[in-house]
Amino acid sequence: MFDLNGKVAIVTGGNGGIGLGMARGLAKAGAHVSIFGRNTEKNEAALRELKDLDDQATAHVVDVTIATAIEKAVRDVTERFGRLDILVNNAGTNFGGRPEDLSEADWNATLNANVTSAFLCSKTCHPEFKKSGGGKILNCGSMYSLFGSSFAPAYAASKGALVQLTKSLATAWATDNIQVNAFLPGWINTDLTARVKEAMPDLHDNVLQRTPAARWGEPKDLEGIAVFLASQASDFITGAVIPIDGGYAISG
Repeated sequence: MFDLNGKVAIVTGGNGGIGLGMARGLAKAGAHVSIFGRNTEKNEAALRELKDLDDQATAHVVDVTIATAIEKAVRDVTERFGRLDILVNNAGTNFGGRPEDLSEADWNATLNANVTSAFLCSKTCHPEFKKSGGGKILNCGSMYSLFGSSFAPAYAASKGALVQLTKSLATAWATDNIQVNAFLPGWINTDLTARVKEAMPDLHDNVLQRTPAARWGEPKDLEGIAVFLASQASDFITGAVIPIDGGYAISG
């Protein structure tokens, strides 16, 4: 039920952090994984690791806010493997700052990276999924899909929008046998959150105090949800929004 042998997956932002964690999970379950990322060096490092799990894994230098770049990369993947079954929309960014200090350019860049990219990738992959008889789309939201944020309003707005995009695509494409779901990571140890910890010295202890699991998450904690939402085990689940946060969202 959780076997992904013969399946082909694209993971955007798959060259580090949560994206690489999910790519590992998919590869362990048997999928051929192609990671999309802008940084060639990071792509190559991630690919070396994935090759230990999937000797056919590939990496592509792609700016997922540009439709033509996505189209070329998806075409490269389908020409190599002959099909496409799974898309993980994980790529994103965050420009912090209070609303009154946030520039229009940073606002637009955040929305483009976090929402528009997911729309463009999903739209591009849709006909390939139909050719394969169905597909799975996994969208990376955030606990800030649920909460407001005084220090990252563009990020919170974009992740809230991504949840609504998830539900809309799930509704539109259900009859194409395409399931679209969102996962909401909590505080996960990544390069991005390491920088946030430096800027907010009290953050580490505050997260531990609020999280019932009493720890920060690790990228490997995303492996299981990736396999579940990409496999036939979730064939009757679509439009779902699943926190992966050790209970942070339910703790007051």
